Amino acid sequence: MNSAYSTDSQYIHPSILNADFMRIGEELDRISTADSVHVDVMDNNFVPNITFGASMVEQITRRSPLPVDAHLMIDDADRQAPAFAEAGASSVTFHLEAAKAPVRLARELRRKNAAVGVALRPATPVEPLLDVIGEFDLLLLMTVEPGFGGQSFLESMLPKIRRARSAISESNLEVSIQVDGGVSRETIERCAEAGANVFVAGSAIYRAQDATEEISALRELAAAHSAH
Repeated sequence: MNSAYSTDSQYIHPSILNADFMRIGEELDRISTADSVHVDVMDNNFVPNITFGASMVEQITRRSPLPVDAHLMIDDADRQAPAFAEAGASSVTFHLEAAKAPVRLARELRRKNAAVGVALRPATPVEPLLDVIGEFDLLLLMTVEPGFGGQSFLESMLPKIRRARSAISESNLEVSIQVDGGVSRETIERCAEAGANVFVAGSAIYRAQDATEEISALRELAAAHSAH
């Protein structure tokens, strides 16, 4: 299976949830050295917040050369997720909790030329997913409750990351593990050591004086503490 991600590499995906939306073009330029733009899509149903739709993904792809990593925190993913691949997202991640037929949806998204991720809320166990994890390019383990940026990292998610990485490695699969929530210089090392290799960072990057420098620092810390 071809994947947009290599488990031997470390990826930094700044979340525009923490950007200044009045200056979104400039805010995209600030993160030009990142590996992807992370777009949090919320519908005020699956999570108690509302953000962007597929049109925002389409506009970002026109404005920025960076790939778009769309994280769908929305209900009825089976019906709604394909529109984000059609809008140009390089990677589309939907929540297992919001999909009735996740394997079928993954295959549909791949037919639309998107890499596919599956996400789990903190309280959702990873074990029931492991039998079909090879259908996905990416496993997103939320390290905060989804819905709002700027939350504190949940240390209790580290064993979950380790269990997932161990199971994926034992099956000789090329599935990356992404973490999203409270990722910063203080927490990225532990996430990398546990087995994550794709890191969503919002406030850590957008509140930094120099976003380029912050992206570089996070990438170096992740590489230095990689489980590989």
